[in-house]
Amino acid sequence: MTKWVYSFGDGRAEGRASDRNLLGGKGANLAEMCSLGLPVPPGFTITTGVCTYYYANGNSYPPELEEQVNAALEEVGRIAGRRFGDPERLLLVSVRSGARASMPGMMDTVLNLGLNDETVEALAGDAGDARFAYDSYRRFIQMYGDVVLGLDHEAFEEILADEKARLGYEVDTEFTAEDWREVVALYKERVESELGKPFPQDPREQLWGAIGAVFSSWMNPRAITYRRLHDIPESWGTAVNVQAMVFGNMGESSATGVAFTRNPSTGDKALYGEFLVNAQGEDVVAGIRTPQNLTEAARREAGSDKPSLEKLMPEAFASFVEIAEKLEAHYRDMQDLEFTIERGRLWMLQTRSGKRTTKAALKIAVDMANEGLIGQAEAVCRIDPASLDQLLHPTIDPNAERDMIAAGLPASPGAATGEIVFSPDEAEEMAAEGRRVILVRVETSPEDIHGMHAAQGILTTRGGMTSHAAVVARGMGKPCVSGAGTLRVDLRGGTMSAMGRSFKRGDVITIDGSTGQVLAGAVAMLQPALSGDFSTIMGWADGLRRMKVRANAETPADARTARSFGAEGIGLCRTEHMFFDDERILAMREMILSDTEAERRAALAKLLPMQRADFVELFEIMAGLPVTIRLLDPPLHEFLPKSDAEIAEVAASMGIDAERLRQRTESLHEFNPMLGHRGCRLAVSYPEIAEMQSRAIFEAAIEAGRKTGAPVVPEIMVPLVGMASELSFVKRIIEEVARQVLEESGTQLDYLVGTMIELPRAALNAGEIAGEAEFFSFGTNDLTQTTFGISRDDASSFLETYRKKGLIEQDPFVTLDMDGVGALVRIAAERGRAARAAMKLGICGEHGGDPASIRFCEEVGLDYVSCSPFRVPIARLAAAQAACRKEAR
Repeated sequence: MTKWVYSFGDGRAEGRASDRNLLGGKGANLAEMCSLGLPVPPGFTITTGVCTYYYANGNSYPPELEEQVNAALEEVGRIAGRRFGDPERLLLVSVRSGARASMPGMMDTVLNLGLNDETVEALAGDAGDARFAYDSYRRFIQMYGDVVLGLDHEAFEEILADEKARLGYEVDTEFTAEDWREVVALYKERVESELGKPFPQDPREQLWGAIGAVFSSWMNPRAITYRRLHDIPESWGTAVNVQAMVFGNMGESSATGVAFTRNPSTGDKALYGEFLVNAQGEDVVAGIRTPQNLTEAARREAGSDKPSLEKLMPEAFASFVEIAEKLEAHYRDMQDLEFTIERGRLWMLQTRSGKRTTKAALKIAVDMANEGLIGQAEAVCRIDPASLDQLLHPTIDPNAERDMIAAGLPASPGAATGEIVFSPDEAEEMAAEGRRVILVRVETSPEDIHGMHAAQGILTTRGGMTSHAAVVARGMGKPCVSGAGTLRVDLRGGTMSAMGRSFKRGDVITIDGSTGQVLAGAVAMLQPALSGDFSTIMGWADGLRRMKVRANAETPADARTARSFGAEGIGLCRTEHMFFDDERILAMREMILSDTEAERRAALAKLLPMQRADFVELFEIMAGLPVTIRLLDPPLHEFLPKSDAEIAEVAASMGIDAERLRQRTESLHEFNPMLGHRGCRLAVSYPEIAEMQSRAIFEAAIEAGRKTGAPVVPEIMVPLVGMASELSFVKRIIEEVARQVLEESGTQLDYLVGTMIELPRAALNAGEIAGEAEFFSFGTNDLTQTTFGISRDDASSFLETYRKKGLIEQDPFVTLDMDGVGALVRIAAERGRAARAAMKLGICGEHGGDPASIRFCEEVGLDYVSCSPFRVPIARLAAAQAACRKEAR
């Protein structure tokens, strides 16, 4: 019989931390903490396999599940000395999700399950506190009504707000037992009026309703969006954790909190977190009440007048510090902890590796390596390469004037400027139009995730440093200011007011997530300096990786940026990008529209010195590092005039009739230009173009070599080759020009001639092509288009539909298709090197900056990857991690 349920409690557990695929992250870590002898309320985990079964079998459960759940529930009761559903020995439970990858706030939770009109009185008697019991009951009705019964939580919030106003209360803790009894009655009336049936009183019915809701929440819109943003496969599923309740809302000697063993924003080695007295965990993360600091040091730094946990409950605090240190040492990583103190007794509810900013991740990895907790290779592998983008986010220029309108908590570092929007839908719509927005909310909820992703930054008026907005923003690498309590947001009126000033939707503001300031208007920004821990990690990474990392660059600015980020050369210089300058495009158009070779050569003569100067500058910046220059690739019509004014200008320059020029332009139109007269086909039709470009390259290499003293070895790449005969034809042109230039200059120059593998035929015939080519560079953008038979420019209209329906896991233009396009790359690499052992292999498509694709490049044995300048650090780190993983196998 399949085991679907794993129990933990009383220092024993049926699972371990290594079982996260089966038990989910939460369940595996609860089992591990239990085995370590830590104070964990007893419970059990329903495995991720049940989730898979649930969706594969029409939302039903395995036949053995109910029996196993009942047995596990009995065991929880035995350990706790209580019994589920028994008013005499009342056991209440929580029901929580637990995917193998942390998805904070994305799925559903139900607390205080097992309460009804009878057991609430038992709880009141057992605790000696009727107020606590009815507070717990109203929480349960609200949570269960929302999560399981499908009533909008706003319906309950409306009732609560009305009661607060009627009674003149400011905060929930002012409600008496009688007040909560009234709220419970009103909640139940709302449930029955909305659903046509009373709130369920049977604890077993409640339990299975909650279990089903958690499994169902795996496919709710916010969870789906989160998985898409974080590349979490739908097939993983979630586990369900059922655990005996412990209560942080049982009076002034009780509390609940969230903590990190190190600062998740900065990485500093200091306990970081918040707690609330007389509250349950949801109160802390929801930002409904302003939380208090854990330590006295943090309280003083925050300028808070509310006592810290260290001061208020010193014994429980000391126990917590000891456990936090033990868990960090055990997991060898910064931990995110949830705890409850019930009448002075500490209980641990969760541990997991904490989400952190990239800045913090770098510091924590470097510090832990220096502390001897982990090695340098593991420190490098701890950093998500894609997250390095966070380090490129601007910060506010310290010399800029700041028109501060509010201050909140510095919840996620970096700065952002944008137009104010008040809804996530509007943020998404405006971002799709290319506008930069700041999402302003009273507090965020998991339903806001699509708007948070679309926005440049997030601003909330409520919530602390561990609120939903703060945690999610840090994970996304977006600036966030939370808890800006002096701001007033009027959602109906579409305004935000602060310090006597009013700002409407569309007004521009700037937020500084590093200081918590909110500023009026746009403010000057600075790019961050990439040094310190970043430099240390990148240095370690460079010592581990095998592949070189080059950049795709054709402008001096791009080349300098690439070098500053550690690029080891240029892997793709697209020469056509050099021709769109206003001065050059005219000469280019003259060349294309010429009727004779002589006219074309005259136009090309104008372009030669410009192209040569470009190459000289690139070669000088690269100072002897390899530079791969691709000959003209796009179809000629892309350079042609389109408007009447442009046609008239070119006609006047060429001294021909405008109508004749229009006809010539139309004659060059192609129905499918991507597969048309482009690439090496242009050099075959118009050899003089390849001659001019080759001459510019060789003359520039000689000049730059003389200036810098670093010999230049240019790599000339012929694009869109499908046959060896094509490459042979163009190569003869290049070699003849080289002979002429070297003879004229009286110098010697080494150079390579290779090709871009971007057609399936080229990959399959790589052995033959290798007879002519000295290097291959895989142009995976076009290779993906020609292999799939889809256009990158048009595919977005249906690829997302394919992904949502499970037909593909990733957009093949973002992450290399390993089975199809990858198979062609592998074939070409093997056949190319079989024919020419010293064949240099690289990749220069967009996949060269994608970590998953870089892992594949390491497996295939490519010599280098080339990517956009700002992705060079990502590629360096990903290449190191790929080398480590390959060695580990």
